[in-house]
Amino acid sequence: METEPDSPLYYVPIFLFSSASPEVIAGLLGIVLLLLSSALISASEVAFFSLTHSDFDKLSIEKNGSSRRILALIDRPRRLLATILISNNFVNISIVILSDFVLRNILTETTFQRWASTFTDTFQIDYATAEVLTSTVSFLITVVGVTFLLVLFGEVAPKVYARWNNIRLAKMMSNPIIILMYIFSPLSQVLVSSTKLIEKRLAKSTMKRTLASREDIDDAIELTVSNGEDTEQEVDILKSIVKFSDVTVRQIMTSRVDVVAVDAQADYSELLQVARESGYSRIPVYENDLDNIKGILYVKDLLGYLNEDSNFEWQQLVRSNVLYVPEAKKINDLLKEFQRQHLHMAIVVDEYGGTSGLVTLEDILEEIIGDIKDEFDDEAEVVYRKIDDHNYLFEGKTLLNDVYRIIGLEAGVFDEARGEADSLAGLILELHGQLPKKDIEIAYNEFRFKIVSVSKRRIEQILIILPK
Repeated sequence: METEPDSPLYYVPIFLFSSASPEVIAGLLGIVLLLLSSALISASEVAFFSLTHSDFDKLSIEKNGSSRRILALIDRPRRLLATILISNNFVNISIVILSDFVLRNILTETTFQRWASTFTDTFQIDYATAEVLTSTVSFLITVVGVTFLLVLFGEVAPKVYARWNNIRLAKMMSNPIIILMYIFSPLSQVLVSSTKLIEKRLAKSTMKRTLASREDIDDAIELTVSNGEDTEQEVDILKSIVKFSDVTVRQIMTSRVDVVAVDAQADYSELLQVARESGYSRIPVYENDLDNIKGILYVKDLLGYLNEDSNFEWQQLVRSNVLYVPEAKKINDLLKEFQRQHLHMAIVVDEYGGTSGLVTLEDILEEIIGDIKDEFDDEAEVVYRKIDDHNYLFEGKTLLNDVYRIIGLEAGVFDEARGEADSLAGLILELHGQLPKKDIEIAYNEFRFKIVSVSKRRIEQILIILPK
């Protein structure tokens, strides 16, 4: 069937094969360059955020310029992501504008008038309606064409490539991304600050709703439980069960600096000394550092070898079935996992795969029934000193949940200021912005915090002065 001269299909070969003006050629070249830029920027997002902890170790060892730039960018993930998103949006908008310009130069006003006339003759409609249809067709050509190009060549293909070549691509794009970070610094700062503000407001709103419902449940528990000798303990247990599913592993774990572990290269006498001094039944075994846990040693497995000399190869007793859990995992889910895998201990890892602490079955149970003491527990789990009714001395590593419980404060009193911190020292760092010096006093609402002891790396002791 022969195509009529006035039909829109007649102009498709013209669109594809006719000689183009310099403006159109420049526009097409611009679209190609912008598509390449969009592909590289989109791929950068996957490349940077798919790097694992072992990748970071390799980059740290290399110590070249691109490796240092990658590590510096990853240290500011929010700003990095904001820069990538802003850059990609600018590029994509430019592609849309340039595509519209090219299309309008190829399909001239005369072409649209002919299309409108064709629509009028073919569908027996008035010319005004035909113009609307013509504009719609032009719009669809632009949108569908640009969307196809962006999705295929600007998103899907580059991201698939970046997933398998993340280090190579991250090195190639580290310098351009840093340049873009400086160019879009004002916009990225606004975006990051706005995001943090929205997150805080959402968290605050969610917390208020949660606390309100919890308060109702707590009141119901207190009304339901009859007065008796063990009433207070029963109420505490029931309240702990109510909030059990909201507690994360990070809130109850033993932090990295307090983990008792043994080096796989240690001799047998060193191992026995660690086992005797710690009093723990399970001890993590690492190689080089705590980020490389090789397994868990069960102290009971040593009973048959107590008389061996220091050259005894105790490493053969280490059990390699280690459970790794993220900091944000809820402890009710972890309890089910412990039951399913018949384990009592898990290694807690951070977002980069590094060891941030460990958590045990006992830690989980203590969230419900309170501290569990046995014959080996000589001192209180939470070290603090009550000076008087308004002054409490705590270690910096004390969890905020324990501070609330000991002082008798409502949960969430410091939530507006604590950010992502779970410990008292973390709260101070959020309030002060840096490691404070000894004897500095920091005020928050009606509370005052005095730094009693501080080392080069951490806050050791904090005096909390309650409002009178």
